[in-house]
Amino acid sequence: MDHKFINPVETRYRTELANIFTEDKKLEYWLKVEAVLAKAHAKLGNIPQDAAEEIYKKANLNYVTLNRVKQIDNEIHHDLMAMVKALAEQCEGSAGKYVHLGATSYDIEDTATAIQLRDALSYIMKSLKNLLTALIKVIEDKKLLVCIGRTHGQHAIPTTYGMRFSVWAYEIDRHLDRLKETLNRISYGKMSGAVGTMASFGEKGIEIQNYVMKELDLLPALITNQIIQRDRHAEAIFLTSLIGQSLAKISTQFRVLQRNEIAEMFEPFNKSQVGSSTMPHKRNPHKSERICSLARVLKSNVITALDNIVLEDERDLTNSANERIIFGENFILLDFMINQLTKNIEEVEFDEKKIEENLNLTKGAVLSEKIMVNLVEKGIGRQEGHEILRNAVIKAKKENRLLKEILIENPKIEEVFTKTEIESLLNPHNYLGKAVEQTENILKFLKNKYQ
Repeated sequence: MDHKFINPVETRYRTELANIFTEDKKLEYWLKVEAVLAKAHAKLGNIPQDAAEEIYKKANLNYVTLNRVKQIDNEIHHDLMAMVKALAEQCEGSAGKYVHLGATSYDIEDTATAIQLRDALSYIMKSLKNLLTALIKVIEDKKLLVCIGRTHGQHAIPTTYGMRFSVWAYEIDRHLDRLKETLNRISYGKMSGAVGTMASFGEKGIEIQNYVMKELDLLPALITNQIIQRDRHAEAIFLTSLIGQSLAKISTQFRVLQRNEIAEMFEPFNKSQVGSSTMPHKRNPHKSERICSLARVLKSNVITALDNIVLEDERDLTNSANERIIFGENFILLDFMINQLTKNIEEVEFDEKKIEENLNLTKGAVLSEKIMVNLVEKGIGRQEGHEILRNAVIKAKKENRLLKEILIENPKIEEVFTKTEIESLLNPHNYLGKAVEQTENILKFLKNKYQ
């Protein structure tokens, strides 16, 4: 019977990164470690050189097939030992009896996982840099586009779209820094036998481990029990979730700003795209909603990864089954989310007319802070100025009038400001502080850092 997929990670959300987590690729990683282990034994005189060469020659998918490994696994119920047997039976002469010499399963498994997660983190790093490039382009294009800033869902004071996107870009930059740090901590392997004592490798255990890791471009764990400690893996899973939450934050902003009553910024919408099966007018931000939805999956797997840190004695298997799921799931989904958001950023649409309309929606009330600050410069106390403006804003809203009309009628305001000065103070384009300068500083910083 043909296999029928049940997990959308395999269909709807699959990216090229998934190739790192296929069964074939995992077997390839295992075989690579076995090959180098045999090479180490030969170098240290533990096994014949020709035996090591034969193992090295046969330790690849051209000789050891996934189907054969699964066939053996169905008989012995141990997938890694099935690989060992499948490799050994391919080796000519007496070479097969030296396969996996001195090693325990997780010497191979955890060392291979280190290579796998290193490759996955490196892939995510490339995807994030593409997202950062897309963000930088929008920042450059929109650094002078003034819009209303919002706090608590309410109009606050003016900001710019360049600054808004800069905040996001700076966050992605921090994730790239975290990726480098996590990449270093995950790139550790072991070759230390049962419970980690290296007893099965005799006096040359540390030499074998160091040689194997150097050949695989990994670092040797200075001490382990039977497995690499799971704080390293939990950090990698946590990082995927942390990045996912940033993507969800940006996507949530897309969703908010695409609301009909705001309508400032929109994710791309194809000409033939359908928003609703029953409402033809709908233009739902479903791409952004999808990112927010998948971020919840990434977050939920953090609990599993943290629980995997707590294993009994020198080893138990409670981490093993779930790691077959969470590593691939989190990395593939994260890559899909990054790619989706990158496309949303690259094809983002702005309604500048609506942006300007929203900027002036409160009829000048959002500039009350600016008036208050200038009142202090004119000799009116800050608290008194705050109360004058608070009451003026309430009256303007109640009477549905422009704030400048209310202020002109106030004797205290009239004493210190002319009508022209008030109109200038209430121009939202004149109250940006250092928004543009900060945005240009971020652009310069990111361009210098990432060439």
